[in-house]
Amino acid sequence: MTAPSLSRRGLDAPASPIRRLTPYADQARARGVTVHHLNIGQPDLATVQPMLAAYRSYDESVVAYSPSEGYLAYRTALAEHYNGLDAARGGGPITPSQILVTVGGSEALLFAIAAACDVGDQILVAEPYYTNYRGFSHLLGVEVVPVSTHARESFAVPAERVRAAITPKTRAFIIPSPGNPTGMVLSAADLAALGEVCVQAGIFFVVDEVYREFVYPDEPPAAGAPVPRAPSVLAVPGLADHAVMIDSVSKRYSACGARVGCLVTRNAALYSACLRFAQARLSPPTVDQHAALAALRTPPADMRAMVDEYRARRDLIVAGLNAIPGVSCPTPTGAFYLITDLPVADAEDFCIFMLRDFDLGGETVMMAPAEGFYATPGLGKNQVRIAYVLGRDRLARCLEILRAGLDAYNRAAR
Repeated sequence: MTAPSLSRRGLDAPASPIRRLTPYADQARARGVTVHHLNIGQPDLATVQPMLAAYRSYDESVVAYSPSEGYLAYRTALAEHYNGLDAARGGGPITPSQILVTVGGSEALLFAIAAACDVGDQILVAEPYYTNYRGFSHLLGVEVVPVSTHARESFAVPAERVRAAITPKTRAFIIPSPGNPTGMVLSAADLAALGEVCVQAGIFFVVDEVYREFVYPDEPPAAGAPVPRAPSVLAVPGLADHAVMIDSVSKRYSACGARVGCLVTRNAALYSACLRFAQARLSPPTVDQHAALAALRTPPADMRAMVDEYRARRDLIVAGLNAIPGVSCPTPTGAFYLITDLPVADAEDFCIFMLRDFDLGGETVMMAPAEGFYATPGLGKNQVRIAYVLGRDRLARCLEILRAGLDAYNRAAR
C-alpha cells in the first residue's frame, strides 16, 4: 500500500529558529544539565493580579462559545483603553466594531495577511523579523520580501528603503514596534513616514504593537510618572484605510498562555473579511477574555514596576555582552529582545555546541540562532537573538556561561 503524501506546503514549512533546537535542550536536561532559556520570550514575572483573580472568580456553569468577534464588554473596554492613550488622534475614536478579538496576536496576524493577500502576493518585512511572519505567509502561499536593517544603524527602517522594495505584487508592509527580535522602536515620525509610503503604494500598513508598554527612554521617567508607551499606528492621521494594529495580552500582562489578542482597523472591508475568518474558527477563548478584561484594570504602579525590571535586565545583559571579547551588541530601546554578534562563524553550530557539548557547573544556555530571523541568505550567520526574560541573577549567570562557552568553542575550533 502507498502511504499518503504531504503537500508541498507541509514539506516546505519553515521550522522556528526559536524552538528548532529544543531536542538538544531536552537531551541536555536528560543528562542532568540545567538549561537557561534565553531563546524564547516567556516572561518569568508573575501574571498580573487582576487577571489571576478573574480566573479564580469565574463561576459560570457552562463555558460557552463567545461571539466570533469577541465579547462586546471586552471590545468596549479595549476601545476605551486605546482611545485613552492616543488612538483617537488618528482619525476619530476607535469603536468596538473596529476591534476583532483573536486567539492571540498570532491569529490576528494570520487574518490580516489572509485578508490582504492572495496566493502569490507579497508582504514586506523589515529583517531581522519576527519569524512567524514567514510561517504564516508560507501557510497562505504568500512571499516574504525583506527590507534589510542593520545593527550599525540601530535597526532603523528608512522609508525610502521600504519604498524601493515595493513591487506590483506587494500587498502589505508588516513591522513590530517595539520590535521582536531587535528591540527597535518606531517614533511617531517614523510611523508617519512609513505610513505615507504605504498610502502612496496602496498597501496595508500592519504594525505589531504587542510590546507597546516596554520602552526605555534615555532618561527613566520620574517616580509616579505614567508608563511611557511606544507611539501607535492608530494615532497617525491619514491611515484609516491602510492601518492595521495587532495586539495581545501575552507579554503586557505576562500571560502568554491566555491566547487572547486582537486586530484593530478602521478599514471596514478588511475588518469584514477578518470577521468572516473568525466566524469560520468559531470563537476566541471565553474564560480568557473574562481575565483579559480584568487585566485592563492592572494598577499603573504594577505596570511601571514590570517595565523598570525589564530596563534593569536590559542594562545588565547589554553591558555584560559587550564586556565579552568579540561580542558586539547594540542597546535595544524596547521589548525584551536583542540581536548580538558573536565571535563565531556559525551561530547555530555554536548554539548546538552549548546544548550538546558544554556546561559550566552543570548549567548551560539556550539561544535562538539569528539566521532564521532573516530572509536574505547569509545574513545573521554569526548572530543570536536573546530574550532577557530571566531574573537578573540568572542573567548574570548566563553571561558567565556564555563567556566560558565561547572560550571553549573557539579553542576547540583552532
